[in-house]
Amino acid sequence: MNVESSIQAKLLDLAGVDAELTRIEHRRKVLPEAQEVRRLETERSTRKDAAVKVEILIDDLDRDIRKLESEIDGVRKREERDRGMLDSGSVGAKQLSELQHELTSLQRRRSVLEDDLLEVMEQREAAVADHQHAGANLTKAESDLADAARLRDQAVADLDVAAQRCAGDREKLIDVFPAELLTVYDKQRAQHGVGAALLQARRCGACRIELDRGEIARIAKTEPQVVVRCPECGAVLVRTPQSGL
Repeated sequence: MNVESSIQAKLLDLAGVDAELTRIEHRRKVLPEAQEVRRLETERSTRKDAAVKVEILIDDLDRDIRKLESEIDGVRKREERDRGMLDSGSVGAKQLSELQHELTSLQRRRSVLEDDLLEVMEQREAAVADHQHAGANLTKAESDLADAARLRDQAVADLDVAAQRCAGDREKLIDVFPAELLTVYDKQRAQHGVGAALLQARRCGACRIELDRGEIARIAKTEPQVVVRCPECGAVLVRTPQSGL
């Protein structure tokens, strides 16, 4: 393939723009701001789970409290019934003894239930405090996430602007290249990352490998308009005065 050496030289400008596009896309994939958002999303999820866990515990404790209060109320009503029967004086000696025994058992049962209720209420008080703490942590995590998302979006917008600028520069450049040369360049870039590079002294600017003297001698004898490629990586080798041929 023959292309004017001045046109071949412009491949270096195109390669420079494409290299910048590659750097932009790499930065987009490893954007620190995006990584921070992902970290904070995980943290928010963890803190939300913690808050929900405490909410479930409070609901369970409330159910236990209602159950104990209902049992205590039932025991109290039975106590009142038994006392009413005792105070009425209308029961026989045997029933009187049974009522007194039952009343004593009911008082012990109510005392146990009231102790259990007090313990559960203390647990609920502690759980409420934990829930408030978990809620504060969740609120902070959400605020931190919102701030991080704004920074990420700003960074992405900056990359978009840079990518658009490079794409515009690329569009202006490609019109000068013959279709055949551009096809070779684009295919090489797609396969190996770099489509063209400067041949500087004996070193390929794409793969950074130093060519042997025989290859350099062959390239030196090649007419300037002939497109040459690196024998190691296949990149188009652009020859300029820096090539020292």
